[in-house]
Amino acid sequence: MFSRLAIPLVLLFVPLTAHAQEDAGWTGEFALNGSATTGNNKTTDVGFATKISNRGSDWRHNFKASADYGRNSGNTNKRRYRLGYKIGRDLASRVYGFANADYYSDDFGAYKHGRFLGAGVGYSVLVDGPTLWRLESGAGYRSQKARLAAGTPGGEASREEEFASARLFSDFEHLFHENFKVTNDTELFYSDIDTFFINEVAATSKMFDRLALRVSFRVETHTDVPEGREKTDTISRIGIVYTMK
Repeated sequence: MFSRLAIPLVLLFVPLTAHAQEDAGWTGEFALNGSATTGNNKTTDVGFATKISNRGSDWRHNFKASADYGRNSGNTNKRRYRLGYKIGRDLASRVYGFANADYYSDDFGAYKHGRFLGAGVGYSVLVDGPTLWRLESGAGYRSQKARLAAGTPGGEASREEEFASARLFSDFEHLFHENFKVTNDTELFYSDIDTFFINEVAATSKMFDRLALRVSFRVETHTDVPEGREKTDTISRIGIVYTMK
């Protein structure tokens, strides 16, 4: 049941807190990446990602989305989408509470799609200087639908699973100088059914006022996957980033 209501329930918080955001603008970034090869293998990969945030006197909103699409020799071999929304409120100088909802879809992964709806507490470990670091912990419910390998014995149909899950998150950023920074985001969804681990490291080099070049590497790992499926997927990206101020 929660899997059909997760995103709408969390989005209900937006109009309730909109009045607190009238004096705050949106900030964030938009990234476009792609690659193409010709010759023995013809491949095309394109991707898009965005992170947008808005913070008023009490509430903070964070939205993220990404899409990756790829073709190899005329056949689609990559199609992934991700959406996430988080609403938070400061509880102390470095402590905040939040509720978050996440959704992903992967046409070629071990799981067709998955959702998470939860809440927790965050702490800003480092807030000054060139290094920023936030940690979050919480809990909620996950749902996911497995993609069974062709020829699975017994012809079993893929089923949607729903279960409780703990969540840990680390958001790290270090600015080496005003034109170059490294970030590392780590997220863990733990449960006794399947634990989902995500880590993405990126290096961003500023080229012009609002444009930058970014190289990133993302790892996604499930501890339990259907027979015949790989536990780990990786995504390498290089692209242009536009910063909205």
